[in-house]
Amino acid sequence: MKIRNMKDFLAGLMFIAFGAAATALAQNYNMGTAARMGPGYFPTVLGGVLAVLGVIILMESFVVDGEGPKNISFRPLILVLLSTVIFGVLLRPLGLVLALFALIAVSALGGHEFKWKEVLVLFAILASGSVAVFVYGLQLQFPLWPWSN
Repeated sequence: MKIRNMKDFLAGLMFIAFGAAATALAQNYNMGTAARMGPGYFPTVLGGVLAVLGVIILMESFVVDGEGPKNISFRPLILVLLSTVIFGVLLRPLGLVLALFALIAVSALGGHEFKWKEVLVLFAILASGSVAVFVYGLQLQFPLWPWSN
């Protein structure tokens, strides 16, 4: 078999690797049941779905023509990963709202165009949605602001 789309082939391999890693790492946790999920349930299911998607994409790379990967731009990759780390570090001391602002602002710097107006609109939508879903809907114990710890 000849690889006809190298980009899909590599993406499929990446999905399979991440899915297998998530599934393997989740085996150290209690699975629970579908009705009462344990901490290992969601990562196992998500890893399985990711691996299956990877297999589909990988198989498609042998059928559909495509081009190879182009030059990798490391700036967006680094900034999006950094924004996730910043969110994790700032969540406790600054609260959910300000940590989300940092996440959105730093990750937006990784795009081709950075506009404060778009960042603020996106922040308002995501912050209100996150507070509604996670704090009020699921009743997770996130501090909203630095002074609400």
